[in-house]
Amino acid sequence: MNWEDYEKKLRELGYKEDALTIIKPAFEFAQKIHAGEKRASGEPYITHPIAVSLNVASLKIDASAIAAALLHDVVESQGIKIEELKKRFGDEIAFLVGSLTKAEKVQYRGVERAVESLRKMFLALAEDIRVVIIKLMDRLHNMETLSYLLPEKQKRIALETLELYAPLADRLGMWEIKARLEDLAFPYVYPDEHKWMLTQIKHRREEEEKYLGNLKPVIEAELKKDSVDPLQIIYRAKHLYSIWKKLVKKYEMNFDRITDLVAMRIILKNNEDCYRTLGIIHKLWRPLPGKIKDYIALPKSNGYRSLHTTVFGPDGKKIDIQIRTKEMEKEAEHGIAAHWFYESEGKKSVTKKLDDRRFAWVRQLQDWQKAHSETSHAETLSALKIDFFKDRVFALTPKGDVIDLPESATPVDFAYHIHSDVGDHMSGAKVNGKMVPFLYSLKSGDTVEILTQKNKKPTSDWLDFVKTSIARQHIRSYLKKAGASPLLKKEKEKLEAVATARDRVGLLKDFSEVFAKFGINILDVKLDAKNKIYPKTIFYFHPKKGLPNSKLLMALKQIKDVEAVVISAKGESASG
Repeated sequence: MNWEDYEKKLRELGYKEDALTIIKPAFEFAQKIHAGEKRASGEPYITHPIAVSLNVASLKIDASAIAAALLHDVVESQGIKIEELKKRFGDEIAFLVGSLTKAEKVQYRGVERAVESLRKMFLALAEDIRVVIIKLMDRLHNMETLSYLLPEKQKRIALETLELYAPLADRLGMWEIKARLEDLAFPYVYPDEHKWMLTQIKHRREEEEKYLGNLKPVIEAELKKDSVDPLQIIYRAKHLYSIWKKLVKKYEMNFDRITDLVAMRIILKNNEDCYRTLGIIHKLWRPLPGKIKDYIALPKSNGYRSLHTTVFGPDGKKIDIQIRTKEMEKEAEHGIAAHWFYESEGKKSVTKKLDDRRFAWVRQLQDWQKAHSETSHAETLSALKIDFFKDRVFALTPKGDVIDLPESATPVDFAYHIHSDVGDHMSGAKVNGKMVPFLYSLKSGDTVEILTQKNKKPTSDWLDFVKTSIARQHIRSYLKKAGASPLLKKEKEKLEAVATARDRVGLLKDFSEVFAKFGINILDVKLDAKNKIYPKTIFYFHPKKGLPNSKLLMALKQIKDVEAVVISAKGESASG
């Protein structure tokens, strides 16, 4: 693509001369540096940075971010120095490119390289959100062209996308990007399940789209009667991977229980019209109890706002309906990027976006990385998935602030999330006004009050039930200072491996053979069969000297039908 064609695309997206002046030199430099270089597909390499930069531009991010996207591979693939980029393009663009460049130390491979790259990116993320936006667009294009790589590389990259990049997009509120990443990774990580889903879904989805299409004029007529003028009424098919996850987690792979392959969305001018429309819809069709969600009054922790309802439509069919304003629609698709739109003759403050409580976890990444500076790469990756990317619980402080925690987090995790001093002196916890035990599993919507006393302190027992590595690190630190290091040593010497896999005959035997191959004695095994199709098997064992956890992790992941494995430190009583 030449500059004229590229410029035309940018102008169509609303970019003007002030932005084009910044972008053009980066475009020309990237073309020069990547000249003659090819991708695995055989295409000129420059097609990749151009595609990434246009993905960034589609989010209406500022010119510096687009320039950095064009230049994001010149350091790694062609050895251009960051100092040269500073001289040519200034400190801002050079910083973005430097933050996007992968870990350069040649000794890092596999898990180690991935963790070092993530550490570098997250350090920059806390300073400038554009780093991760560009990185997500880079990953999106790499996933779109994944078919040209070798099968083993395809699965590794796709799995990394599902476990890290898609959850990261979700936490930033970039729902559309998250869904696209998941759907692109799905056929590589779960090829058989993907094929099965396609055969199951095709005709059902067509039927639902036709059904909702017939309801659209009915809704328009009812809204018109009450003088509500919708900007848009659309119906969209839900993404394949999200439907599959629901099948696995909620419906035990019974496809007949899925009733919402397509959702209706009503876009309106303001909040008042949203609530009026909800009332009109409920007059028209009976709502399903427990399915009315007001994310306008109480947004999700990633900033998502909307009204949700499920109603019984004609013929008793369930209909999922989302009601929101145009601004909410933009935020739902682009998340944090929607707060950083390009504006001609100026731009918004980079730091302003991070003052928002919804993205407080971004700032917490800096403290989190300090706490894990001496942790092994495999344990860091496991902790990252648990602390930031696992299924979330949204609990509330008595003042109404949303605290974002991993699923099954406890009041102790909540306390340490607020501040280490609160956790260190915690004496009790009230959930929804009632006293609860320290190991109580929090649920979304719980209001949590932490009680403290100066003479209270953590005990080693807490290490047996806390879910976040942040809480675990603070507890260990306190106990170590208090002279409890022998206990800590004992606690650190025990590990647990949690393996999620499709249940089948011989699965336990396959797990045992891997542990035996490495000379590891399994101390205890527990089964968590809440999900009957994909139960969790938990193995407790002592680490073997000289054997990296990453090596055991990869061997366990290679077992047939294994979906995921997490290895982490566990307290002594974990095998009891």
